[in-house]
Amino acid sequence: MKTRITLVNPPYPVGSHKHPPFTPLGLGYLAAVLEKNKFEINIVDCQALDINYEEFKAEISKKQADIVGITSTTLTYKSALKIAKISKEVWPKSLALLGGPHVSFWDKEALQECPEVDIIVRKEGEKTFLELVGRIEAGKAYYDVLGTTCRKNEEIIINDDRPYIENLDELPFPAHHLWPLERLRKHGTIMFPLVTSRGCVYWCDFCTAVRMFGRRYRMRSPKNVVDELEYLQKRFGANRFTFYDDAFTVDQNRAIEICEEIKSRKLKVEWDCETRVDMVTKELLMKMRDSGCVSIWYGVESGSQEVLDAMRKGISIAQTVKAFKWAKEAGLITVANVVLGFPGETKETIEETTRFVEKLNPNDVGYYIATPYPGTPLYKRVVEEGILKTNDFDKYDTATPLFEMGTMSGEELRDIREKAFQRFYLRPAYFFSIFGTGRLWSFAIIRTILAHFRRAVKRKLGMKKW
Repeated sequence: MKTRITLVNPPYPVGSHKHPPFTPLGLGYLAAVLEKNKFEINIVDCQALDINYEEFKAEISKKQADIVGITSTTLTYKSALKIAKISKEVWPKSLALLGGPHVSFWDKEALQECPEVDIIVRKEGEKTFLELVGRIEAGKAYYDVLGTTCRKNEEIIINDDRPYIENLDELPFPAHHLWPLERLRKHGTIMFPLVTSRGCVYWCDFCTAVRMFGRRYRMRSPKNVVDELEYLQKRFGANRFTFYDDAFTVDQNRAIEICEEIKSRKLKVEWDCETRVDMVTKELLMKMRDSGCVSIWYGVESGSQEVLDAMRKGISIAQTVKAFKWAKEAGLITVANVVLGFPGETKETIEETTRFVEKLNPNDVGYYIATPYPGTPLYKRVVEEGILKTNDFDKYDTATPLFEMGTMSGEELRDIREKAFQRFYLRPAYFFSIFGTGRLWSFAIIRTILAHFRRAVKRKLGMKKW
């Protein structure tokens, strides 16, 4: 009998901000690779199903699992441990495997903190997971599999990293058909995620992506990318997509080829992407818009060159200004992603940043508090300097100050962040400008404006929890 495998996406911690659920691509690729190799796969996506731990227990009880594979980010790490414990309660003879960006750098600690977890799959997981499953099914030892950290009796064994997959085109498309798409549709029109590359050529101090997937930029071919778009459109009727690459336009020629391939196949699609401000040209943005791109997310990070340099972001203020100008001229919706509270930040540099963002006048903004994820230089720095306040990963939500800054308290930083949101969203001119950006986008922004308006009123009335 083939080994039965259940893959699990754990729930968000109670009280945290919930993002609209997508198919988690890490699990989607794992499921596709396992299906291709004729293994029996079940999926329990707690976020898509919107279920709690008791409801998960009922779900896993229906699926006779030999292996339970659980993914997690830093924010869902503690939830993943609870999922592992519940899985072992229901299926005591099963093996619990944990993967994802957090445990790739918290592997030994995870095994020490949770005896129910048997194996950690580090970094890129497709080949590692497949080899593990093959060995387990054959009754062979798995303690020396590359890319794993595992428990052997009382000993924790940390094996060498597995080499990265060089040809990403060899991977099957993520197994979206295993997800509860009817539940995802309840959150609105499904926007299908794709990732067209892995790795990064930069080394920003706050980022886990380059540590997770390597510093060399590995790319899928334009044909393979557009094959997936066409497949998703034919199989699921999809016409809205989001590219999850950390920087979609690192190779600008390839980005242009993807756009041209979309046009040549006459695909009627809408898509968005995230990229760096130093990796676009006006010509590229025009081609993106012409092939269906509707919005672009830029990593602005800060309006202070001093802070940008401290982050090792590798961009200039002038490049950011130019990138936003070109995007607007191309007719794209623009979003500015900003990090507040990086070590060395002051109230003055944050004010410089918020004024800079307002000058850029994007269609939307994300102000995120600097979060020291394990595996990043930022985490190492705050630990070595003794300023990290907590390893309660339920609080690693990009909205909670996690280390002492010296220049302001955590409460002051939270207050400054909320004021920055209110200054941005509660401008009368901004409110009326959003109605030209598309119906779905406008409705989403209006909900955001109303949320910050309520907080502003509560704050004005002196309510502590605003």
